[in-house]
Amino acid sequence: MATVHAPGLAALKPRHLLNGTITYSAAKEYESNVLHELTYWDQETDYLTYLHRNRDSIRSIVAQQLGLNSADKCHIAHPEQWMRGSFNICIPVDVDGQGPKPERKMIIRFPLPYRVGDVPCPGNADEKILCEAGTYVWLEANCPDVAIPHLYGFGLATGQTFTSLDNLPIVIRSIEKVRRRILAWLGYAVPSRFVQISNKAPASLSAGYILIEYIERSRGKMLSESWEKGRHNAQLRMNLFRGLSRTLLSLTRVPLPRIGSFILDNKGYLRLNNRPLTLQIHQLENEEIPVDMPRKVTYISVDSYINDILSLHESRLRHQPNAVSHLEDGFYQTSALMVMRSIWPCYFRRDLLRGPFFLSLTDIHQSNIFVDDEWNIKCFIDLEWACSRPVEMIHPPYWLANQAIDSISLGDYKTLHAEFMEALAEEESKNSTTSLPLLYPILQEGWEKGTFWCSLALNSPTALFKIFYDYIQPRFSKAQNGDSTFWIITMPYWTFNTLEFLEQKVEDKKKYDLSLREAFRD
Repeated sequence: MATVHAPGLAALKPRHLLNGTITYSAAKEYESNVLHELTYWDQETDYLTYLHRNRDSIRSIVAQQLGLNSADKCHIAHPEQWMRGSFNICIPVDVDGQGPKPERKMIIRFPLPYRVGDVPCPGNADEKILCEAGTYVWLEANCPDVAIPHLYGFGLATGQTFTSLDNLPIVIRSIEKVRRRILAWLGYAVPSRFVQISNKAPASLSAGYILIEYIERSRGKMLSESWEKGRHNAQLRMNLFRGLSRTLLSLTRVPLPRIGSFILDNKGYLRLNNRPLTLQIHQLENEEIPVDMPRKVTYISVDSYINDILSLHESRLRHQPNAVSHLEDGFYQTSALMVMRSIWPCYFRRDLLRGPFFLSLTDIHQSNIFVDDEWNIKCFIDLEWACSRPVEMIHPPYWLANQAIDSISLGDYKTLHAEFMEALAEEESKNSTTSLPLLYPILQEGWEKGTFWCSLALNSPTALFKIFYDYIQPRFSKAQNGDSTFWIITMPYWTFNTLEFLEQKVEDKKKYDLSLREAFRD
């Protein structure tokens, strides 16, 4: 039988996304804004071309950061060796040995401006750099047992450049060290080891960066390389779970006064005075979805933070052009958001609403963890989305069963969760002298009560709804799960004139579909 094509489909050609090509038939089923994502390919080509053309400036930047007398000692890798992540381009740099110092290899990472919302929200890329540098400084001072790459320095798109005290000329370095000792002796705050210096690059590079150590394969390999083959090995899993548990326990040894992100100010002081930056914030801002969470806002209570997170979800629903496919889908989403507003306090303990708060690595996944052949953790990378968060929002990774965040099977996950918690309890029992609340009882209570699922839903603008109907609503009313009557009764209370709003969103989706189809025409 001959294949029948819908009229006009033959004229629709695949388009480039960052991770491959996509057809119109596939694109129209996506929940994300594919029209916006189609712009990334050309922007990436332009940006990588810009960096390649300015490789002499990049070499000079590296030389200055390391205190070298010549940029000729720095060698930029060929573009085929550049590594693109979701939010950064990572360029390997080889540095010749100098005197007693051996040859070194490092990575200079540039945030991708078209992925972090730097066009609609100028300064987002610099915010990301400052938060990552602040996390490095805090971890080095407070959690030296958490293995991370060495940070050599960083620079902002504004031209501000910060380098390590160890790379300054010996006279300046000596003066700075004496000044720091005097400040400490007098009881004043002491700046970090990073000092702002004048940018001496031969040509201005209007892009921020961070310069870090390259993790050699002899030290460790990405967990993602062996994950699929090794995740069924109980001993490898236990080694990994123990390592992750030790990291969680190390991070929760130091309570923090607020929910936010660390940054370094112009004088090199570490400040916890930035919004708790997660990748979801920059993703939404990148699509020009309003985020009512200014950069200099931190939170002193869990309730104010969670209410603002729910506002992010609602803003996505209001402003993403293809957020609602049809009226029933709108009922489905608005009902979940309305009920989440009222029931989240059931999942979070009142005695913990004002702390303690702890630094959380919110973007831990298999490609951000380096392990040895036995899955002992050797290093964590990509720390830009780390921030101080409520202790009850810290949980084992959702990907333990190798399932997407909106496709987690409780039957598959709960056994692995139990394994992880066993490792956590064992590691915590080895050192439980702290006066802070024990982590294991809090997380175990959160698992039994469902705080795990509530936190997971809050962390994902698109997966919230599936998680809500699968794991949150049934704890309150199993009879109404999947019942359209629940939607009809609940939906009107989401906002004023909810039905009219949803009818307009359906019209917006129709316009989006027409524009999407046009984008795939030959």
